[in-house]
Amino acid sequence: MYGKPDALDRLVQVLIALAAAFALFNGMFMLTDPFGWYDFVGTVKASGPANQHFIRDIGIAYLVSGALLAFAAANPALRWGSAMVGTLWLGAHGILHIYEVLAGICSPDIFWRDAPGVLGPPLIVIVAVMIQLARQRVSPVPLPKAMFVSLMNRMVGDAEPYFDDLSDAGGFAVEKFQHGMVLSGHYYHAPKDMIHMARLGSTRAEDCGPCVEIVRNFALADRMDPDRLQNALMGKPENEVDALAYDFGSAIASGNVAQAAELGEQLEAQYSRPIRTELTLAAASGRLFPALKRGLGYASSCTIPVAE
Repeated sequence: MYGKPDALDRLVQVLIALAAAFALFNGMFMLTDPFGWYDFVGTVKASGPANQHFIRDIGIAYLVSGALLAFAAANPALRWGSAMVGTLWLGAHGILHIYEVLAGICSPDIFWRDAPGVLGPPLIVIVAVMIQLARQRVSPVPLPKAMFVSLMNRMVGDAEPYFDDLSDAGGFAVEKFQHGMVLSGHYYHAPKDMIHMARLGSTRAEDCGPCVEIVRNFALADRMDPDRLQNALMGKPENEVDALAYDFGSAIASGNVAQAAELGEQLEAQYSRPIRTELTLAAASGRLFPALKRGLGYASSCTIPVAE
């Protein structure tokens, strides 16, 4: 979910960046040369004479929208909420134009001439965000608390029963937990297979019941082979790389300092320090969920998930 961007991720970035560039350019033009902008955009003359203060006001709105979109374009998976906020004014502006042509205030000819610049940017951003949502490559952080809790309860149900407790805790506990979920799904340099193995080893050392099942399901959703995962859970990894990542995660979770250090050195020597760091984050953050269940009285007896 939060790994190295692929081709579609880059396309989403480009789409949002184009909308940002348009909004920033248009806003700067309106702010610095309102009468020049008025003359350049011929259709605006149908709405009345130029008012430089009013044009600059709208220019500021474009600049704010453009800045939010530019911020989102750097990482749409994490900042899609910023993209949606950035397109709110642009979308509302487009809806106003639609209303005016339907109400007869604006002629269809002017509407269609304005449409690419008025409706194009917000539609581009919405399509980009929909692509990310459809691929489930988005952070849960921007979701409102009630929506997030409801969604998680539907997704995992009894497997992770503590979301209502977090909601009742107050102090924005749910929002802070959402950031923890983002951290647990992070990888960039490391191959995704190693990340899943390290997380699986860590979670298995903490809890061999529902939490392991959830971690396994995430790995399956990432197109990992179920037999390969099952072999790791049964202590028979298919290859040395799986064994190294799995045992590293297990050593971190179980508190085996010597083994964690030894395996960490092997990882760093064979791969790189950043990959060791990412596997460490995967293993360490994976301990959060079983610990929550134990502390809140939801821990259950261990049953190793079996591949179907």
